[in-house]
Amino acid sequence: MDLSFQASLANSYRSVPQKIKNLSEHWVSRQVYCPNCGQIEINRYGNNRPVADFFCSHCQEDYELKSQARIFGVKVVDGAYRTMIERLKGSSNPNLFLLHYDQIGLSVRNLLVVPKHFFVPSIIEERPALSPLARRAGWIGCYISLQGIPHAGRIFLVRNGVVEQREQVLAKWQKTLFLRDQRDIRAKGWLLSVMKCIEKMKKNTFTIDEMYRFEDELKTTYPSNQHIREKMRQQLQILRDKGYLEFVARGTYRLVDANPG
Repeated sequence: MDLSFQASLANSYRSVPQKIKNLSEHWVSRQVYCPNCGQIEINRYGNNRPVADFFCSHCQEDYELKSQARIFGVKVVDGAYRTMIERLKGSSNPNLFLLHYDQIGLSVRNLLVVPKHFFVPSIIEERPALSPLARRAGWIGCYISLQGIPHAGRIFLVRNGVVEQREQVLAKWQKTLFLRDQRDIRAKGWLLSVMKCIEKMKKNTFTIDEMYRFEDELKTTYPSNQHIREKMRQQLQILRDKGYLEFVARGTYRLVDANPG
């Protein structure tokens, strides 16, 4: 994978955003494989497509691309809030590529993908409406909260200028594909919440008693649920059945092929 942009392609654009859009989209179409099926190249959609920027002709996965010169923080600016929520209720939400580039050298520093099965309404934050004086007065956008996504849902293809092994990328993607089986958004939210709690322990093997330390936190997230511990045990059972965890001994679990961060 060549991490350099083809700088000559930007000569016909005057605005920096248009230059970067052209450079980054061209780079992705030439250098990036589909992290779902491993197809060598992904294809660009035509301009002004409202949902996605790329698609895989082999497995039909869609991808949206966001590029910027600074490292992505805890929030990513996205489009209309209501549109985003409606997309999550259906199946039209694309996977998300986040590309961080070196503005001076015009090369890729980091590229990660967030699979669409990690998107739930709780990570979508409503932005303030545009002022009455704005061209799109009253329009309400949204943020995607990356801190609400488990590390398992942030898969690097390029990290700090180093290309990750393709086999590992594909394996990480496949490991959480079971989340797509969960059609109920609220039920999926519970699974992701428990996955986040497991990550916070920063250990590969843990006990159910250690998980119970997050009971109050989950009560805050799910105030109407009066059986938090029972729900936690249920989610651990699901994660075990799906191969994300394995049962070690009574009340003890281990992450399968754990790869922190």
